[in-house]
Amino acid sequence: MSSQHFGYFPGCSGLGTSLEYERSTRAVCGALGVALTEVPDWNCCGSSPVAHTADHALSSALASRIFAQAESVGIADIITPCPSCLKNLHNALRRMEDPLFRARVEALTQRPLRRAHTTKSVLQVLVEDVGCSRIRDAVRRPLKGLRVAPYYGCLLTRPGDSMKFDNPENPVSLDRLLESLGAEVLPFPLKVECCGAAFGVPARDVVPRLSGKLLDLAAELDADAVVVACPLCQMNLDLRQDQINAANGTRHSIPVPYFTQLMAYAFGLGDEAEGFAKLAVSMAPAFARMEGRAAAIERQEREAAAREAKKAGSAAEKKSAKAASAPAGGGL
Repeated sequence: MSSQHFGYFPGCSGLGTSLEYERSTRAVCGALGVALTEVPDWNCCGSSPVAHTADHALSSALASRIFAQAESVGIADIITPCPSCLKNLHNALRRMEDPLFRARVEALTQRPLRRAHTTKSVLQVLVEDVGCSRIRDAVRRPLKGLRVAPYYGCLLTRPGDSMKFDNPENPVSLDRLLESLGAEVLPFPLKVECCGAAFGVPARDVVPRLSGKLLDLAAELDADAVVVACPLCQMNLDLRQDQINAANGTRHSIPVPYFTQLMAYAFGLGDEAEGFAKLAVSMAPAFARMEGRAAAIERQEREAAAREAKKAGSAAEKKSAKAASAPAGGGL
């Protein structure tokens, strides 16, 4: 894949429940010089439980049509912000390596694929193709003093043989990206545990139990925010936070922004790109704590620098005095 130009599949939630993810993704990619060509007339990728559990061929046909649409404008490689979409696009390509399965899919789509295709997550492209050094150079408002818990969710890096990105059980890519923005990244042992996914509707006790564990740990670590890369994870942890509190007897009020929103803030791209107003739990208290910590850190750094300067000055004075008191050298 080129580090400058990618085909882009926003996914169904990108135009609705995760609009802030979609907008901030486009904004930060633009700021980094990464061009995105949206797949024309795209459709659902088939990642919903109804689609991919009912018939793998039908689900893969939906994904295959997306790749066919990409081909129509000369795109072979597609990136997407949504881990669930990514999983289904990956799975379709992998299953279609079987000629019999591919024939079933193409019988449904009537559009055989003519090119080899690849797909990556937006996070993978930003870390691997753009690089944290380039991201660090784009920062205008460092997140100095912001304590964040990086939450990858259960799909972004797993299964490892399909996603082929980062360590499937202990990923660090999001950690590195957030550090490049100046944030303090906390060790978060539950970073790839499931939040309850789509069980919020058919089994309403599952999300409060699983997402509650994540929020409990974030609170224990004194995190200012839990940073996510998945629309479903974001919805469960943010929009359902009141439900989680009611079910578990907790009082959490922890904002759950997308990593691209924090990038947009750090890049100074403005309110529309950041999209923080769309969060159910406000980021304002977290930013206030960040600014207080940043001021304290800077004060400590100035005091430490002054002590070092005083120490160096004292050492220079002693050296000068010693040189002055030494007997002058000379002959007999």
